[in-house]
Amino acid sequence: MDLTQLRCFVAVVDALHFGQAARQLVTCSLDLAFIRPPEHQSRQLRFLKLYDETAMVAVPSQHSLSRRARLAVHDIAHEPLILPNRRSRPHSHDFTIKLFGQAGLRPVIAQAAEEKQTIINLVAAGLGIAIVPHWSSRMNVAGVRYVKLELTDAEHLNILPLAAVWVRDARDTARDAALDVLRANLANYVQSA
Repeated sequence: MDLTQLRCFVAVVDALHFGQAARQLVTCSLDLAFIRPPEHQSRQLRFLKLYDETAMVAVPSQHSLSRRARLAVHDIAHEPLILPNRRSRPHSHDFTIKLFGQAGLRPVIAQAAEEKQTIINLVAAGLGIAIVPHWSSRMNVAGVRYVKLELTDAEHLNILPLAAVWVRDARDTARDAALDVLRANLANYVQSA
């Protein structure tokens, strides 16, 4: 069984940052969320680290880098970069800045945007490139190609962690069923990350 086959589990897909998800969990508006875990975790919540997601570079399809199979940070050092807004996406923003810093580089920031969809559309418009999690590559936007970002060992530490989070000690049979299925199928999910 897979999460899509659970009849008792209703998923509302929304791009919430951790603060929004935590508020909705604590107020029982949300039973389970998939998030980038914060550095300091609330004692009210339980976290299950799932995996570290692969980083991709969204590149305009007409750009010369779009023909490459892999890119390193040095390959994109002088490209205009579309960056997530730190206020709304602190983990993704800090991850990108940290990648460049570890390589001894400073990113050329062309634009900041709040949502992944906006970032991808700015890439499609030719305004720059963006470092995005693998799940973003499922957005079928004309004019964008996704290239795997090759990371060194130092860069690979805790890069794009994904975790399930829920309210500690709250009884919820539907959520628990979803977590059981998630744990049983985690190896399959990791392969597509």
